[in-house]
Amino acid sequence: MIKVILPYHLQQLAGTGRLVTMELNGEISLNEILDTLETKYPVLKGTLRNIHTHKRRDFIRFFACGRDISLEDPAVPLPAEVVQGREELRIVGAMAGG
Repeated sequence: MIKVILPYHLQQLAGTGRLVTMELNGEISLNEILDTLETKYPVLKGTLRNIHTHKRRDFIRFFACGRDISLEDPAVPLPAEVVQGREELRIVGAMAGG
C-alpha cells in the first residue's frame, strides 16, 4: 500500500485527510501515483502538474525517503520503501517570497 502525505490546501480541496493510500503493483513511478491521485480525486487535476504536459507545477515539491525528487524524471521507479508502504511520498507546497 502506497502512502501519500498531502499538504493542507490539497487536503481541503480534495476533502481528504493528511494521508491518502492507494494500491498499486510493480515498479511504481511518481507519474503513476499522480495519475492515480488525479483519478481518485479529480479536483486535484491541474494542481500538481500541468494538465497537458504533465510537468510539475513550480511550487509543488515531492519527497521520497527524505530526499527531494521534484527535479528527477517522474517516470523513474520510486524507492522500494515508498512502493512497499514503509515510507510515505510527501507532496509539499513550496513557499516563496522575500
